[in-house]
Amino acid sequence: MKLTPTPLTERVEALDYLRGIALLGILIANMLHFHSPYAYMDPYSWFTVPHEQSMFHFIDVFIEASFYPLFAMLFGYGVNMQYEKSLKNNTQFAPFMARRMGILLIFGVLHAVLIWSGDILFTYALMGFIMIAVIRIPKKWLLALSFVIYFVPTLLLYSILALTRSATSSNMLDGFEDVQQIERAIAAYANGAFGDIFAFRLNEFFTFEIIGSITAVFIILPLIMFGAALSKFKVIERMYALKGKLLLAMLVFIPIGVVLKNIPSWDGPKFENILLVQSIFGGPILTLGYGALFLLLFQIPFLKNITQPFVNVGRMAFTTYIMQSVIATMVFYSYGVGLYGKVDIVTGTWLAIGIFAIQLIVAQVWLTKFRMGPLEAVWRKWSYGKNFVVKEEKK
Repeated sequence: MKLTPTPLTERVEALDYLRGIALLGILIANMLHFHSPYAYMDPYSWFTVPHEQSMFHFIDVFIEASFYPLFAMLFGYGVNMQYEKSLKNNTQFAPFMARRMGILLIFGVLHAVLIWSGDILFTYALMGFIMIAVIRIPKKWLLALSFVIYFVPTLLLYSILALTRSATSSNMLDGFEDVQQIERAIAAYANGAFGDIFAFRLNEFFTFEIIGSITAVFIILPLIMFGAALSKFKVIERMYALKGKLLLAMLVFIPIGVVLKNIPSWDGPKFENILLVQSIFGGPILTLGYGALFLLLFQIPFLKNITQPFVNVGRMAFTTYIMQSVIATMVFYSYGVGLYGKVDIVTGTWLAIGIFAIQLIVAQVWLTKFRMGPLEAVWRKWSYGKNFVVKEEKK
């Protein structure tokens, strides 16, 4: 039997809706990196003006590390849907998914070296190759394995850091700030020619992407596995029947997540508080609460006019994500408007919201004429080959 794309009539709208919301949070978090050398700063000491401190605290607690996990889980959810579709249609899953991840890997490399070094597609593609084998694990075992891979190494690392902390009052990574890299980033992105930017971006790609690909096995992969397990349990498809459990998850996980993500503000911005307690533990826990909240809101009929635009932009998630990088780099890098290092965190955040608002409108207009975004069409065309159909389907 031939492999064919999923018809619009079989799409799970709530899945696209969650993707759309995740993209908004991701853009707000990424905007810090688009307009400043955020990766090399100590944000807890960098922002000194009250309104900037307030905005950083808001993003630090409610946005950062709580929307990329949602996107990773949804990626896993989609991988399992493809796997179950292949079983239903008696088609070969592994060759198709390997081709699909290979194409995504190429897109990721091009995005990272030509547009923005903070790319996540490269990592997703690598984890996707692993998922080709992992996806076959039964749902309960897959769920348990995702917890083991995610929490065991993190707890071991936290224990080591805690022991080190008890022996010495400080950690060399506390308040780490790379002044030299900050100056290099500003010299390249704010004042350099395209060749200078390309060289610096390539260096960041090898620094962040290669190292990140190793740590992703213990952070991104289990999140993808967790999402795949949720797909096997049909959590989103059964959301109306799971209202009570979703409400309980929202009431439990959001407060716990918020408390954990505030630890660096209460106990001090220690390395282990920021990396482990806040980001690794608090981030995904808050994600679960957010996910439950968003699914409950999606079920309210009179909010349809609010949720539908997120569905549309979620259907174009690939295009939306890449265009966010294109627009932001054109605004901030020297080959564009050249505002890198010249915009404060408040302005940058509102700019992110403005860009996303425009993307909501563009997605609405685009999907009245086409059945998917342009990059989605290219990805699917190369994935499905001659079995891909471009024609628009009636809803």
